[in-house]
Amino acid sequence: MEFTGFTAAAGDFFTELAANNNREFFTAHREVYDRVVRHPLDLLLSEAEGEYGPGRVMRPNRDVRFSADKSPYRIGASMWAGTVGGVYLNLQPGGIDAGGGLYGPSRDQLERGRRAIDAKPTAAAELAGIVRRLEADGFELAGPSLTTSPKGFTRDHPHIALLRLRHYAALTQLPIDASADAIHDVWSRVKPLIEWTNTHIGAATSQP
Repeated sequence: MEFTGFTAAAGDFFTELAANNNREFFTAHREVYDRVVRHPLDLLLSEAEGEYGPGRVMRPNRDVRFSADKSPYRIGASMWAGTVGGVYLNLQPGGIDAGGGLYGPSRDQLERGRRAIDAKPTAAAELAGIVRRLEADGFELAGPSLTTSPKGFTRDHPHIALLRLRHYAALTQLPIDASADAIHDVWSRVKPLIEWTNTHIGAATSQP
């Protein structure tokens, strides 16, 4: 089957779940969740994996072990697909957050990214251009960035804004009933950022 998009029913489900965040409600409405959230999300993941690499749909249950909020379910659903960088989508009552890149890089990945920005003028210029185009298209970089200079770099570095990045990812918002084409178009726009991380950063060798 082909992914054709989500409907307002997905937002309605999460709105109701927010007001009744308990196992009894979720169990009683599991068929609705599977039909309007999980099934289309699985179809979308299958398409994403074919182009960007292996991925997964995040589970609906929250990890409440170290949280004061003991609500058992997430008020939203998300998926990710990629190798180093990849594409991302989060579905919630107010709409869709879609985009991609490399979020939460490990320490060694962050070091390689900064080294590429500092020591490879072509790589730095390429990333600067990618960021400019995405921001002009209404994307926001995942953040926040550092407010000071990373260790080993001065504040007057020509690419200090890029060196302060803590994530190499960008997101934009879509209505909850956005078409499949609109979602894939967002992903195509972040593809240069994904390719930059794949080329200049590579896979993690340490924990984030």
